[in-house]
Amino acid sequence: MIEKQARIALLIDADNSPSSKIDVILAELAKIGVTNIRRAYGNWKKDGLKGWENVLHEYAIRPIQQFDYSKGKNATDMVMVIDAMDLLYTDEPEAFGIVSSDADFTPLVMHLKAKGAQVFGFGAKKTPAPFVNACSRFLYLENLGAAAGAEEPSEKPAKAKAGSRRRGAAAKTEAAVVEAMPEAPSEAAAPLKQDSTALRRDARLVSLLRNAVESAAGEDGWSPLGSVGQQIGNQASFDPRNYGYRKLIDLIEATQLFELDRRGSQVVLRDKRQAKNSRG
Repeated sequence: MIEKQARIALLIDADNSPSSKIDVILAELAKIGVTNIRRAYGNWKKDGLKGWENVLHEYAIRPIQQFDYSKGKNATDMVMVIDAMDLLYTDEPEAFGIVSSDADFTPLVMHLKAKGAQVFGFGAKKTPAPFVNACSRFLYLENLGAAAGAEEPSEKPAKAKAGSRRRGAAAKTEAAVVEAMPEAPSEAAAPLKQDSTALRRDARLVSLLRNAVESAAGEDGWSPLGSVGQQIGNQASFDPRNYGYRKLIDLIEATQLFELDRRGSQVVLRDKRQAKNSRG
């Protein structure tokens, strides 16, 4: 019997996202489930969307026309929010993908998550922190695939609904994300890696890693890498590739804050401060 895969609704803010990244966006979402709803929003009368027009048929993306109601401002955001809410309560996908670098989508992401949805974001490095942090996981498109163009996309997946059937699918979706995170593959050359000094100066990153390692620790004080990855996924939007590292373990080793031990096929770790205290 074929196991049911999570269904994902991908909503693209075409006015603020590069069409050149659609393949890596879909590749990332394919790790979670099947993107069977694909929509791109924008004013298709604009010349700036020609790039998207060229890939709509190739990737089976439905264009949604939205005229600008006032000069200098588009109405795409509102239409995307309305459609997301409609999908949330009608088609009930287990995941949402939002492609944009616009912080205006932050309340939407928070609402989808509050209703049980996993939300994955993809956008430019200029994406405001509230939007990035609201997502279950956020990836900077500059760090994926070939070199990015002037624009950057952003995406969010995820929704798990009420009801036993939907809760089960949501649990599988979240498990797939957690399992993939430590071993997340890179589609192309990795971005410039942050060195140990830069990583240790990132207070948020250091706190996130240390808290996750502490929470996943067993009675012997060692934490399995897989459990650490799960703790991180439960705490915040995170992907090691945003720091220039292909895998979670590579990032952890680069910080030089943790002691690692390989026990057969399993990797365990502990805070070096704890290791120092235990020896003393």
